[in-house]
Amino acid sequence: MTQLIEDMIGFFISDAAAQAAGASSPNTLTSLLPMVALFVVFYFLLIRPQQKRQKEHKNMVAGLAKGDEVVTMGGVLGKISAIDDNFITLEISKGVEIRVQRQSVQAMMPKGTV
Repeated sequence: MTQLIEDMIGFFISDAAAQAAGASSPNTLTSLLPMVALFVVFYFLLIRPQQKRQKEHKNMVAGLAKGDEVVTMGGVLGKISAIDDNFITLEISKGVEIRVQRQSVQAMMPKGTV
């Protein structure tokens, strides 16, 4: 029984050693190709769309003006009553104003939403 197991192990090991010794250069390129393809897929499905969203958000935040109606990332809906370099003041109700960071603005709403 042990002899049979040793013969089977020797058979598989010798095949694996022969395969490894026979192919040197094409095997390297072939093993590298799936990694490159995976990176390309990740770039077009994950990285590029995220960079596009970041650029759109940056342009939206830079274009904020007094009177715009916005929603913050916390879900607060309000009209911009004052703008600083880093902060905006939102009027969320008559006489109720809060200050939030410009970057916390998630989306601009159509006029008349508030």
